[in-house]
Amino acid sequence: MLKKAFLEITNACNLSCSFCHGTKRKIRYMTTEEFRYIAGELRGTVEYLYFHVMGEPLLHPGLGEFLSIAGEMGFQVILTTNGTLLNRQSDLLCSAGALKKVSISLHSFEANTGDRLLEDYLTDCFTFCQKAAEQGIICVMRLWNQGGEEDLNPTILERMHSFFDPMENTEWKSTYSGWRIRDRIFLEWGQYFDWPDLEGEYRGNTHTCYALRDQIGILCDGTVVPCCLDAEGSIPLGNILETPIAEILAGPRAAAMKKALENRRITEPLCQRCGYAHMKKY
Repeated sequence: MLKKAFLEITNACNLSCSFCHGTKRKIRYMTTEEFRYIAGELRGTVEYLYFHVMGEPLLHPGLGEFLSIAGEMGFQVILTTNGTLLNRQSDLLCSAGALKKVSISLHSFEANTGDRLLEDYLTDCFTFCQKAAEQGIICVMRLWNQGGEEDLNPTILERMHSFFDPMENTEWKSTYSGWRIRDRIFLEWGQYFDWPDLEGEYRGNTHTCYALRDQIGILCDGTVVPCCLDAEGSIPLGNILETPIAEILAGPRAAAMKKALENRRITEPLCQRCGYAHMKKY
């Protein structure tokens, strides 16, 4: 059984961040009917719905309804956002019973301009984390700073200390990937990596990853892909709006790819150019 599906409710985004691959696909918003059908198809196949592949999920006007449907069907939702719309959507998110975790790509500040805007952006992110954590939602702020404490942007870190340190139970406890600032609020860092791209550098064919063993991706038009890094839908396994997910996963391309990953013999050209899997060395 798979654990999670990365469900792209829209591929539209209001920023253009350096650490994001972006997409050339036509901008699209998943409809409520499509979401309900896809969630029904995934029930019993995955436990978690990650509202993420490309795009900014907080842009979707049906987000609240999607969260309600996910809760009705027993899913737990993990949402990834650039954080710029958290102030606008704070009440909606904090009242969503299905929402388990919000991951904020805090390095999105690079795509904003002006010190005042940065100050407002950080305040909105920190305030949301405080409010959401009180509702039992895990909040993870992530910096793509190449993975070292010494690389943390000093301005970000200084303002984070100023905001959280006066609060009770702030502890800044070190974890394997960053800090636990206080209950349900974390700061993590990660390395920049090269997204898989058919025109990218060849990385080898003897690595592996969690695609089709732990996760699948579903693009906003229903196209099923092996993982959350297939930004252009380069490995289409089928369309969940047209074919049952069980049939797609049992199909010849998916079966062959899964076997290849299990044996560390990568056959898909896109996967041979995946900087993330090469970096992680599973």
